[in-house]
Amino acid sequence: MYTQMPKKKQFGQGMTEYIIIVALIAIAAIAVFRLFGDTARNQMAAIATELGGGDGTAAQAQAQDRATAAATDAEEEKTLSNFTGNNGAAAE
Repeated sequence: MYTQMPKKKQFGQGMTEYIIIVALIAIAAIAVFRLFGDTARNQMAAIATELGGGDGTAAQAQAQDRATAAATDAEEEKTLSNFTGNNGAAAE
């Protein structure tokens, strides 16, 4: 005879799947922030400077430089022998 699974067990399975999906999204968000965090920070600094009546050109230029560096860093192939993290320092 066929017996139904208890509802409580199915609820637990759904919650587990939800937690796994949330964890994967969090990991992806952390990775994106590591690559583009400096860029976003400099863009926000430029916006704040402009809103305050100042000239945000320097912060905008710095944000562009960080974005270019992040794009270059993202294109490089990383291995255990050449990975240096997010600081851009050369491996010694």
